[in-house]
Amino acid sequence: MEKVFVAQRVANKLYATEAAVDAATVEVMEMMAELIQARKDLGLSATVGNGASAKFAEAVQALATARTAIVDAHKQLDETRLRVGIRTRMGGFIKEEQLVSPTGLREAV
Repeated sequence: MEKVFVAQRVANKLYATEAAVDAATVEVMEMMAELIQARKDLGLSATVGNGASAKFAEAVQALATARTAIVDAHKQLDETRLRVGIRTRMGGFIKEEQLVSPTGLREAV
């Protein structure tokens, strides 16, 4: 299988993973906001639900840590992509047969 297609498959999964972590972070933060609003709407003390709110705050921190790890992995995968000789363009990956210099000669990969 061409390495450019394998790299694209990995990139697609990486982007989906990054989006999933971002979406999970948004959901947890919205849940925290909902808990606070519910407590206020019911006129409850700030101590009510504090334990649950603290757990959601821990979840946000864990997701932030996961996001940082994924971003670091993304950087490492980008370095690997360069080492195996795969170039990219704005719209995605460049196939080897598309690598032509201004002189019309094919560039070495």
